Amino acid sequence: MAQITLKSLAHSYSPNPAGPEDYAIREMNHVWHQGGAYALLGPSGCGKSTLLNIISGLLQPSDGQVEFDDSVVNELPPEARNIAQVFQFPVIYDTMTVFDNLAFPLRNINTPEDKVRQRVAEVADILELTPLLKRKARNLTADEKQKVSMGRGLVRDDVSAILFDEPLTVIDPQLKWKLRRKLKEIHERFNITMIYVTHDQLEASTFAEKIAVMYEGQVVQFGTPRELFETPNHTFVGYFIGSPGMNFLEVAIEGEHVVSGAVTLQVTPRVKSAVGRARSANVKLGIRPEFIEVHAEPVEDGMEARILSSQDLGTYSILQLRLGDITLKARVEEDQRIPRDKAYLRFPEQFLGLYVDEYRVELEHE
Repeated sequence: MAQITLKSLAHSYSPNPAGPEDYAIREMNHVWHQGGAYALLGPSGCGKSTLLNIISGLLQPSDGQVEFDDSVVNELPPEARNIAQVFQFPVIYDTMTVFDNLAFPLRNINTPEDKVRQRVAEVADILELTPLLKRKARNLTADEKQKVSMGRGLVRDDVSAILFDEPLTVIDPQLKWKLRRKLKEIHERFNITMIYVTHDQLEASTFAEKIAVMYEGQVVQFGTPRELFETPNHTFVGYFIGSPGMNFLEVAIEGEHVVSGAVTLQVTPRVKSAVGRARSANVKLGIRPEFIEVHAEPVEDGMEARILSSQDLGTYSILQLRLGDITLKARVEEDQRIPRDKAYLRFPEQFLGLYVDEYRVELEHE
């Protein structure tokens, strides 16, 4: 196992990059600590797979360094980095049995056969492959093949890290949750550094202790699932994490009030002061649908909104609301009365985030 450190790392597929827009990975510094379970989360095209391939050695970065512990590995090929990688689609030998597929990485480094049998049995048991060990891989389902591919990555206990590049894409939805839990159990059992690439926030939060959220080639926040939800560091994180995502309102000071478009917002003096101090034209307030107070009757500091729609999801409902010219979403629990045509909204200060040039700014104490 190893600590993986990225120092001033950047990568462009262009031979002559002219600016940040030409970089798939913009300059970053990041540390994956030994033995951690991490997720690399973001939309398609944000640079996740590029970054993973740089770590594994399949791609050499344009700039910066990749270090395993204290050694620079930029020039080392994948086989010399002692990395196991599990790809989106299964990488196995169809003509071999499941046992021989799992044994191959061990035999490739001249592991004694008794140790091979012991380790294969252990991994097969964890992934529930034991009944299939004598079966040819070509006769397996897509789900089973990917489990074998994952097992090939897990079977060696001397690897620096295991990298997973969207490994559950071909897995039946009913089995995804079970396999995510299996990977979590494997990590807890063997304490191997794992980095799991995905665009699915549920996969990331189920598997990882900490999540690196990528956007436009940068890690815009690195934190626990709870930190990403409660205090998103960037507007993209607020939008991308949560279902539905965070509400953002463009705001400014107009006279004595904080306004968003034509709407005067009822906010505390501390929020108003923070908005007034922002030296940018790009200032937003963010609040999650879960944290908007929705009242059926007028309340102090309440803002009247029109209800556009209500979606009943069983234990809660999602309301789509119109506050002046602003569209918002709010979550209402099943035991709460849902207004019919209009509602009165409050934004509690403790749940409001202030964003200047897309990044979160802490509210100063009065």
